[in-house]
Amino acid sequence: MDTSISLPKTVYAIQHLAFEDLGSLEDIFYQLGFRVRYFEAGVDDLKPALNYEGLTIILGGPIGVYETEDYPFLIEEIEGLKQRLNANKPTIGICLGAQLIAHALGAKVYAGHQKEIGWSPLEIKNVDQNSLSALENIHVLHWHGDTFDLPSQATLLASSEIYPNQAFAVGNNILALQFHLEITQHSFEKWLIGHTCEIRHAGLSIPQLRQANLDYAEQLESKCRAIIEVFLEKLND
Repeated sequence: MDTSISLPKTVYAIQHLAFEDLGSLEDIFYQLGFRVRYFEAGVDDLKPALNYEGLTIILGGPIGVYETEDYPFLIEEIEGLKQRLNANKPTIGICLGAQLIAHALGAKVYAGHQKEIGWSPLEIKNVDQNSLSALENIHVLHWHGDTFDLPSQATLLASSEIYPNQAFAVGNNILALQFHLEITQHSFEKWLIGHTCEIRHAGLSIPQLRQANLDYAEQLESKCRAIIEVFLEKLND
């Protein structure tokens, strides 16, 4: 790809949970000539990341966007995100990050009718220049209980069997992914440890989740660079 992208050469990532990091995306950004800087939500001042002119990625976590009474840092994060999106600054949201984007754009975010945890394929929508076309017939990792309505200004990119709104874009600069594009095969055990209470409460099998990771994660990792490159190339349009 053309690496002469007119972006600052650091990617900022807002992290809500220690083991939910950029995963495979981190190496991809390094390969493309970027550096990475993390901000810890609830600990760090997020203003530099939310005001940043370059690419900011908002990562996942087990809290809900509506839990502002228990997690008051969300109030400032949401307000900063509203300003960021209004300015059309390059932004990617993953899982909680996608829900935050949906909420900041005025859509409703709420508890879904069931947990969606595990590996399954997406229905990739037939829209022009769908950034997720490389994921056709690819199993991705879902790990969420909340869902959201599609923002009025958004283009739906993907659905799953359980939830219709799995990914959307707003123009070329804003991409929201309910699923976990970033997971790596070697890091999945951290998820099984960290989310043990949620897994057991949902009645899921840890050995089965572990085996599905071995079956599907490597193929997902192989598609990630193409998706990031398409997103970055569109920023130049």
